[in-house]
Amino acid sequence: MKAYVFPGQGAQFSGMGKELYENELAKALFEKANKIIGFRISDIMFSGSDEELKQTKVTQPAIFLHSVILAKTLGADFQPDMVAGHSLGEFSALVAANALSFEDGLKLVITRANAMQKACELQPSTMAAILGLANEVVEDICSGIDEVVVAANYNCPGQIVISGSIEGVDIACQQLTAAGAKRALKLNVGGAFHSPLMEPARLELQEAIENVSIMPPVCPIYQNVDPVANTDPQKIKENLITQLTGAVKWTQTVEQMIADGADQFVEVGPGNVLQGLVKKVSREVQTSSATTTV
Repeated sequence: MKAYVFPGQGAQFSGMGKELYENELAKALFEKANKIIGFRISDIMFSGSDEELKQTKVTQPAIFLHSVILAKTLGADFQPDMVAGHSLGEFSALVAANALSFEDGLKLVITRANAMQKACELQPSTMAAILGLANEVVEDICSGIDEVVVAANYNCPGQIVISGSIEGVDIACQQLTAAGAKRALKLNVGGAFHSPLMEPARLELQEAIENVSIMPPVCPIYQNVDPVANTDPQKIKENLITQLTGAVKWTQTVEQMIADGADQFVEVGPGNVLQGLVKKVSREVQTSSATTTV
């Protein structure tokens, strides 16, 4: 069975999507997106600097557009048995699986990006990658710290990202290193994504999500906060709303997809980060990139 997976923030690079623009369908979608966003995001994607691409208002819609437009150009070759997305990629997966319209998906991503940026500005916060410890050890240590700090991304076995206040993450890194972590590396991010500090953003995004129409997807979607097969529009909405403050359970998602029969994982979007994470969960499955088929 074939699973299509969609990357999140951090996968962007200058030149992304430029080759897609030669496709007539892709060109039309890029131009539609430029009008919705109010500036030519396609120009920044194709030839902008790394600094321009790092702007929150650019990064999230840019990755979403690359992933969704790539999926659309696959045409009849896009035959997913199941889909999933890492954080932001969940919105791409829903549009690709026809649960959410292109326009509504893009508008939600814009709302999400702006809301997250505002939440980041309310309180200094950060994230850190923790390598070489069991999930339970990371969870236990974070829960015992008298600051906001939580396990936020379960990326693959032995790799968890923690998220919270700057002081909370600093204390956690010290304690996790003392507990045997191979590395505790603070990340160059602007805030504590997938932590309670994203609550203002969650409230803003909730209103937008509740006002869009979500249809049953063409195949099951495995969502970040509830990594089981799901096709119910109401449950999909609830999971999307919870996602900003909830953990990205990517390891659990991939494990469940494999248990449900997935033996091929196709990454749809810029980069190959998810292929690497999937391989760290299981060496038995095949991984590939959709960019090699267009």
